[in-house]
Amino acid sequence: MNDPLSALATLEGVPSAVTAARDAADVIQRDRGRKVIPAEISAKALLAGARASAAIEDDLAAPAPEGGWQAAAIRLSTELFDLAGLIRTAPGQALARMHALLGQGWVPDPELGRVRPEAAARISGLNQLLSGSTQASPVVVAAIAHAEVATIEPFGAGDGIIARAVEHAVLIAGGIDPRAILVPEAGHRAAGRGYARALQGYATGDVNGVRGWILHCAQALTYGVEVSPLAG
Repeated sequence: MNDPLSALATLEGVPSAVTAARDAADVIQRDRGRKVIPAEISAKALLAGARASAAIEDDLAAPAPEGGWQAAAIRLSTELFDLAGLIRTAPGQALARMHALLGQGWVPDPELGRVRPEAAARISGLNQLLSGSTQASPVVVAAIAHAEVATIEPFGAGDGIIARAVEHAVLIAGGIDPRAILVPEAGHRAAGRGYARALQGYATGDVNGVRGWILHCAQALTYGVEVSPLAG
């Protein structure tokens, strides 16, 4: 079976970084024997993630809705649980819905959810990767999906927010953050310029760049554990 993600998961330093991030996520969700996590904790985490993701996009000074990206990012975050249920089974549908939510009210209706023609082939490849089976940790799958959407730019605006939403949706679907109480988006935001540099490294296609990106995402997830509302 062709499983390129499993090969990436074995790159130097990646197994230990992924294990550390996953262990941190597991610990906070088991802390004090919690059996029920209040819905408001998840709501706070999703809101914090949306705000962090919007701030990253606003910093890029890219075309944005009037008033910036925050309202659109929050609107997308409200459906992240439902989108997580689609991201590994119908990823194309999930991506289209993410763009429709993000672009509501400022992107022309006929363009909502429509991938740019020049990006269609690579998005088709990503859809196959996401819907296929792999032995790689969901942390690795999420990292690669994030980078692919961010570098392909399938919709032409707001792609970074969609990329970070895809990452989080994969983490939810994969059982890393099943209750959506972590804030990996805040980890990317906290990295400052390191986030863009890591993405640029990935985009080169060089194995060290890909490795560096996966390590960055594992670190962002660990940070997202530390700033979870559940940790407060």
